[in-house]
Amino acid sequence: MTILLEVCVDSRQGLAAAIEGGASRIELCAALELGGLTPVAGLMKAAAAAPIPVYAMIRPHAGAFVFDAADEAAMMADIDAVRAFGLAGVVIGANRADGTLDLPLIHRLKSHAAGLGSTLHRAFDLVPDADAALEQAVELGCERILTSGCVPKAIDGLDILARLSRKAAGRISIMPGSGVRPANVAEVLRATGAAEVHASCSTPAASLDPRAVAFGFEAATFNMTDADVVRRMRQAIDAF
Repeated sequence: MTILLEVCVDSRQGLAAAIEGGASRIELCAALELGGLTPVAGLMKAAAAAPIPVYAMIRPHAGAFVFDAADEAAMMADIDAVRAFGLAGVVIGANRADGTLDLPLIHRLKSHAAGLGSTLHRAFDLVPDADAALEQAVELGCERILTSGCVPKAIDGLDILARLSRKAAGRISIMPGSGVRPANVAEVLRATGAAEVHASCSTPAASLDPRAVAFGFEAATFNMTDADVVRRMRQAIDAF
């Protein structure tokens, strides 16, 4: 079985690095430092030429995954853009104020994305009952759940990830993500039996323009998708 590597990117440079390094699929975002927001139209257009499937994050703003009617309208329009640009799928999710999945809203998003692939994003990690949310995700018809096991980093949620994988029993894919690196991916795969894994495959970088930093146009340090890290991740997965 070939284990799929999904790499999340938020720039054209990151997209190119992920493809060069051997990613199997792209999660296309803006603002990865915020957990990923909906990518801009220009990035979607560039990603449409990628030789591997691209799923676009559908998340209109930072913060909790609690969305109102205006947010829903924006997400519906963004799904239309994903379809128009010819991308393979969408990454969706929403919570109610109590952390449970906002099933009516996710269902409307999923229905609007008919014909596109769908990943349930880490809104899942905020739910109070992961086992109940798993069954809800299956009923929604999503292809997979991107999850760290309801804790910030997947390496600390292996027990929950393993239990979810067992309970999923092939009905939906459990895709571990958050903090997955070449050094720990084998441990994550061994514990969970996952068939796909999600990672940023990034390295720290520093701004080369002090004026941009001084004016607040760029952070002094940030992370960039690194083709070598993608390559080492692919090698670690294949060795496993």
